[in-house]
Amino acid sequence: MVGHREDGFHELEMLMLPVPLFDKLKVELTGSGIEFKCNQPSIPNDSKNLAYKAAEQFKAKAQISGGIRINLEKNIPAEAGLGGGSGNAAGTLLALNKLHDKALNISTLQEIACSLGSDVPFFMQALPAIAKGRGEIIEPVGKLNLLEGKSLLLIRPKFGISTPWAYKKLSQFPAAKNRPLGQANDLVLALKKGPLNEGYGKLYNSLEFPVFNKFPLIKLIKEYALDHGAESALMCGSGSTVFAICSNRSEAELLSESFKSNFAPLSMNQIITLPGEFNLF
Repeated sequence: MVGHREDGFHELEMLMLPVPLFDKLKVELTGSGIEFKCNQPSIPNDSKNLAYKAAEQFKAKAQISGGIRINLEKNIPAEAGLGGGSGNAAGTLLALNKLHDKALNISTLQEIACSLGSDVPFFMQALPAIAKGRGEIIEPVGKLNLLEGKSLLLIRPKFGISTPWAYKKLSQFPAAKNRPLGQANDLVLALKKGPLNEGYGKLYNSLEFPVFNKFPLIKLIKEYALDHGAESALMCGSGSTVFAICSNRSEAELLSESFKSNFAPLSMNQIITLPGEFNLF
């Protein structure tokens, strides 16, 4: 976080990576209206859902009268800091534009994406990137050589964190809220060329301050990972997931088993091996 904007939003500067962890989204054209179904009853099926809202805005911008059916198989936990809802919104926009023979240009799609949420523009593409401004300025960063082949262990307790709550509470931590510009670029450079320890030292998440203050278990999860074999660890987005970077899959499996043995049941304890090129489309 690098400050507050005149429009009331936070000025962002964050490195974002696509990883092979997916919800499954099926978008079809129907007679009329918008129909949304999800395998998890707790997920809203109206305009409170970002994918539904994306369909509404696409219909309005493209002046489409026909209907839309969205089926979502949710695998990414809600309120986990993993961008599941944002990814679903972006996927809905891209699918609808393809189904309607590119009725909207990229600029208009990005405009809709930005209006839906700060993370949505990132998911309109599939490369590691720095997101700036409100999240609408996407700067792909290319291959992050020193992360290739590393394994991420994603650990999430059985509760989520509201993103609006986390941003609101950040105001209580001005030093975390107003960070200097350029840190994401420094992190990218270190993850490309090294040294790796310097790169890990530049990992930073302003939202850890309010979240750790109210939810010490998340801080404990991060510290436990660092004390039990992780090369580095950080909270994902606004939480409640923590990612631990491990040198290889074997180390990640050992850490995963350690969490199973020493913590109450978690809602996520999943290992992801980072690909070389990251392009997931």
